[in-house]
Amino acid sequence: MKPEKTARDVENDKVQPNYAASIGERVRAYRARRGITRKHLSDQSGISERYLAQIETGKANISLDLLMRLAQAMVVPVHGLLPTNGQPALPTSLNDYLQRLSPSQLEEAHQLLVEHFKPERECHSGIALIGIRFGGKTTLGELLSTELGLPFIRLSQVIEAQGGMKVGEVLELGGQRTYRRLEREALEWVIEEHPLSVLEVGGGLVTEAETFQRLISNFYTVWLKAAPDELMRRLMAAGDMRPLEGNNYDRALEDLTRILTERDADYRQADYLIETTDRTVSHCFHELLDVSQPLINKRNAIGVESD
Repeated sequence: MKPEKTARDVENDKVQPNYAASIGERVRAYRARRGITRKHLSDQSGISERYLAQIETGKANISLDLLMRLAQAMVVPVHGLLPTNGQPALPTSLNDYLQRLSPSQLEEAHQLLVEHFKPERECHSGIALIGIRFGGKTTLGELLSTELGLPFIRLSQVIEAQGGMKVGEVLELGGQRTYRRLEREALEWVIEEHPLSVLEVGGGLVTEAETFQRLISNFYTVWLKAAPDELMRRLMAAGDMRPLEGNNYDRALEDLTRILTERDADYRQADYLIETTDRTVSHCFHELLDVSQPLINKRNAIGVESD
């Protein structure tokens, strides 16, 4: 005959599934922010894809050892994967006030906060384009550099030149930690050697806080934003089928949407946002030029005066 459960046992039965689900949600969220596929995370952590799927859906009781392996593979702190025990992230008074705002008011409040708490900068050196792949960074960056007479630099190419291998090989052999180190070193090189340039950075750079703040402190940043379904159309039009593992369009669209959702707050730290969905290259380029040219003219004027 089994002993009767105590009140604590009953309470634990209620808490444990939620705890596992919370960890799984955080693992999936971090993986999305980093833009890491489940297969790549499996290769880097040594945890099977099947078990990773169980972790992310809250169906596995993950050990501390596995949690540490996941954190190391994604280059995130272990505590970042743990639930916060329901503690509010904001003071109660502020949280209550924000709850009363409409979606448009929340958006306005967010923009005001971002503007108010931006790091101080003496002068912008160049223009940096941020956003997810196929957002238009290369196309618009090349057009802008030609128009302004500035060098166009793709940070991924600098990483490959300094690392001596393709980005994919860096990630496969060294994982996220090695790639993020090379990414930071590449950015430092650009800041030193080509401060006045049009720079295209990878979509995941914003998830590395120190590197992103370094970028923001030295470049005027423009987020080229596009809706998930628009990005999927561009991917498929270019013949890039990497997101369609198993030819599952809905799953690929869901993953892409999640990446954008998880990175949204990071991308919104940019100085300017250009919505590219359902707009021509010409319209987007002229908006980018309108916001960039006065900054470069001002920078050049300051350079002439200092001489």
